[in-house]
Amino acid sequence: MAEFLKGRLGLETARIPQSDRHGMLWLARGNLVVDAGTLRFVTAGYGDMPAGDYAIPFQTVSCVVLQPGSTISHDALRLLARHGTGLVTTGEEGVRLYASMPFGPDSSKRARKQVEMWADPTQRTWVARRMYAWRLGEIVPDADITVLRGIEGARVKKLYAILAQRFGLVWGARRYDRQRPEATDAVNAAINHASTAVNALGMVAVAVTGTIPQLGFIHEDSGNAFALDVSDLFREEVTLPIAFGAVRMHQDNPSRDTLERSVRKLAGKTFREKKVVAKMIDRIKELFGDDDGGGNPQRP
Repeated sequence: MAEFLKGRLGLETARIPQSDRHGMLWLARGNLVVDAGTLRFVTAGYGDMPAGDYAIPFQTVSCVVLQPGSTISHDALRLLARHGTGLVTTGEEGVRLYASMPFGPDSSKRARKQVEMWADPTQRTWVARRMYAWRLGEIVPDADITVLRGIEGARVKKLYAILAQRFGLVWGARRYDRQRPEATDAVNAAINHASTAVNALGMVAVAVTGTIPQLGFIHEDSGNAFALDVSDLFREEVTLPIAFGAVRMHQDNPSRDTLERSVRKLAGKTFREKKVVAKMIDRIKELFGDDDGGGNPQRP
C-alpha cells in the first residue's frame, strides 16, 4: 500500500541524516516516477527502507540523492527542476558522484561570497588558514601556507604510523603514481580508493551548498579544487581510517571482495555513521554563510 514517506524513512532521518536545512533524501533500488502529480518512489527495499511505494515530499527537500539500482522518469526530472529540487546520482552512500542536475540555493549570495574571498589575496589566505586550523586543531597565525602544509604533512606521517600499528599493518611511506595508481602496495592503493570516495562526497556537499567547485583555496589546478579542499578536512578523521581499516578487512577475508570494493563498503558505512556529508556542508556554510542565502561568515 502506498503511504507518505514519514518516520524513520522521512526527511528528518534520511539515509544519511541531515538537519532540516540540508534536506537531503537518499534513495536506492527503485523507480522515481510521477503519479497524478505526486513524486513517488517504488522500491524493492534497501537498507532500512522496506519494499514499497512511497510519496516523496519533494517540495520540502533540497536534494534527492539517487543511488545504484534506481531509475528516474522524464516527468520526475521535470517536476524536480520546476520546483528547484536538486538531483544527484551517486554510488552507494555517496562513494562516487556520477552526475548532478544544476540546482542550489535560491540566492547566489554564498557563491558570490566565495568568489569575493577567492579573488582577494588577503581573504583567500584567511580561508586557507582557517581550513588548515580545522585540520590541525589550532590556529597558527604567523605561518605562511607552505609552513602550514609542512606542519600538516608531519602530522599525517605520524598518523600513518599510528594507524598501521592499530590495524597491525606494515607501512613504509606514502607513494602515488598518477599514471599507475594501482602499481603500489595495498595500503597506498587503499588510500587512493578512500580519497576518491571522500572526494566524491565533497563534490556532493559543494553541489548542495551552491558553491563553485573550481575555486579552491588550497588546491588550484583541479576542476573540483574546492571539493578537494573540503574533502581534505576529513583526511585524518575519515579517509585514512577507512583506508587502513579496509586493508585489514581485506587481508582477513581476501576472497570476499576486491580491495577497492572493501574500501567502498567501509567508506559508505563510515559516511553514514559519522554523518560526513552533513559535516562537510556545515563547514562550507561556516566559511561563506550559515543560511541558504549566504550570511556573513564569522572570522576567527
